This record gives sequence, structure tokens and C-alpha cells, in this order.
Amino acid sequence: MELDHIAVAGATLEEATAHVEDALGVKLQEGGKHEKFGTHNQLLGLKDGLYLEAISIDPNARHPQRTRWFDLDRFAGQPRLTNWICRVPDIEAALSAFPGGVGQPIDLTRGSLRWRMAVPPDGRLPYDNLFPALIQWQGDLHPAQMLNDSGCRLKRLIVSHPDAPTLEQHLGELKDVVFEPGSAALRAEIETPHGMRVLE
Repeated sequence: MELDHIAVAGATLEEATAHVEDALGVKLQEGGKHEKFGTHNQLLGLKDGLYLEAISIDPNARHPQRTRWFDLDRFAGQPRLTNWICRVPDIEAALSAFPGGVGQPIDLTRGSLRWRMAVPPDGRLPYDNLFPALIQWQGDLHPAQMLNDSGCRLKRLIVSHPDAPTLEQHLGELKDVVFEPGSAALRAEIETPHGMRVLE
């Protein structure tokens, strides 16, 4: 299992995008739409094959037949870093090794991209939504390969939770990910062309 990307949610895509651009001082690129969940995104390429997405409910999309991912149906308040996503080579095998509630694999496409993602029935992941969403890319194409070099690199992702030690025990050691006891929240330290910035 490896860190794949991080997600910033907002009440609107404009708000989520502005939150990232203001925090990091760089511009996001146009992403696309996820018809199955009625969402849309903007993207930022990071070094080392990672990327960041700003995501929100698409007001022009048809209402989905299921609960939206990333707990977006219940999102409220200011835009913020809400989720982290880890890629695995075999999503069924990964799910069998983790506690219940991580979700069931759903087949998804966006343009030429194809992937499977584990999404809980209620859209909310364990540990107050701070368990990573699991993704298995299908084929060789990955969004990071399609994005411009922003000059940004994730230095570390800090996962804070009252039960951080147990969460870390479930997941094991992950490159660039740090677990610490505290209120449930995510924080990313990102090296940018303008110096080190923090995205929350």
C-alpha cells in the first residue's frame, strides 16, 4: 500500500480550488466529472507520482443512485483537507486485511482513466473518515502522469486522531505519512516554489 493522492473538499469546487491555491500559491488544473457520484474536481501534480485533488458535489450533475464518496453528502463549513487515498495492487486482498467499514470496490472511469475504489455504503470511512480510501488503478495510466509539474512536493502528511496508535497499527509504516494523537484532522506539509506551506 502506498499513498496515491490527497483530497480537499469544499461546498463548491471554486471554494475548494481557492483554498488550495491560496495555501500553496500555485494554480490547479482542470480535472473532470465523476458521473457515478455526481462530483467534479480540479487537480495539482505533486512530485514522486503523487497528486492533489480539490473536489465537491457537481451542482449540474444528476443526483447519484448511492451515497457520495468522501462523505460529501454531509460536508459543511470551510474547504479543508478531508481525505487521503492509498493505492493497492489487489483491492479485495487489501480489504480482507482491514476492519469492516472500509467499503466495497466500485468500478469507475473518467476519460481514459480506469480504477476501482472502495467506498463505504454511507460514504464515511472508519476513524472519523481518516482511514485512507483504497484505490486500485487499472492499466498503466495514472493522473499524475497527465499533470503539469507544479514544483510542489509533499514532505509529509500528518494524520491526527485520538486513537492514532491503533490506526497506525492497522496500516503499518507508510512513506511520508505520520500519525499523531489529537483531534481528528489531516495536515499536509508541502514544499512549493514559494517555500514550505501547510495545507489543512
